[in-house]
Amino acid sequence: MSHDDVIRVYVGADRSQMLAVSVLEYSIRRHTTAPVEVIPMIDLPVPVPKDPRNSQRTGFSYSRFCIPKLAGYSGRAIYMDADMQVFKDILELWELPFKGAKVLVQQDVKHLDVTMAKDNAPKTRIKQCAVMLLDCSRLDWNISTIVNDLDEGRYTYEQLMCEMCILKEDEVGYAVPFEWNSLEYYDDNTRLIHYTDMGSQPWVSVNNPNGHIWFAELRRMIADGILHWETLENEVRLEYFRPSLLREIRYSHLVPKFLCPLFNNTNAILDRIKGYVPHKAVYETKRLRNKALKAYEHTLQSQSSVTGSQ
Repeated sequence: MSHDDVIRVYVGADRSQMLAVSVLEYSIRRHTTAPVEVIPMIDLPVPVPKDPRNSQRTGFSYSRFCIPKLAGYSGRAIYMDADMQVFKDILELWELPFKGAKVLVQQDVKHLDVTMAKDNAPKTRIKQCAVMLLDCSRLDWNISTIVNDLDEGRYTYEQLMCEMCILKEDEVGYAVPFEWNSLEYYDDNTRLIHYTDMGSQPWVSVNNPNGHIWFAELRRMIADGILHWETLENEVRLEYFRPSLLREIRYSHLVPKFLCPLFNNTNAILDRIKGYVPHKAVYETKRLRNKALKAYEHTLQSQSSVTGSQ
């Protein structure tokens, strides 16, 4: 069996998202008959940049650049974030032609009128590298070199993450349809929905308009014996998921549509009463990063003042 006989999906995640990874994997396998291997990338030995301005925005931002090495620099690979759910055969994405490119990323962004009006939407939406198809046999990426070049100022964090600047222009193909990275949008054409707005992801918020789709997948997993209730309770106990998640799974599909706002409001109140803080660990990391940034900038200013006075 060659490397390309098995669809290899590498998922960027941290421990708090392992249940989301399970949902993603289940949704992938449920819609394909092709052999699939799903590899969560957690706690990879990624070098920490010397310059805190180059630090990862998530615990797995740089994981995607480790994929060619993890794949033995051979065959194809797919990268996905954990906060996704698949509705069509992933073979369709796997078989996209490279046409000379080494990496395929998102083609465009659609449905801004709908997704920008939702709760917790950002100020704008840009094309993402959250779903990528990689030709690992033609990518010589080394994460230590990439981070070192960041620190040397050869490119910025934004250029690396959003523009794939470590590749030549003709080595990046914009061929992944929006439907395979559908940002907070779902219709009959959606292949993959990306719950990209962290503050309104279904497992941390009652206000995601597509949350019922994710919960339906959870119920299928429970019915199939893939997911056990004790696992859900443990994730809630660890505060990775909101306390009302359990109530949502049990009852939300039984609630008449006209009562859904009341049901959601009640769930939100219960979460607040229990002191739940969405993505607590993530935002604490962000706070520490901002603190390090301020200290670093203060040091730079002090050094500049000393140099200027000499």
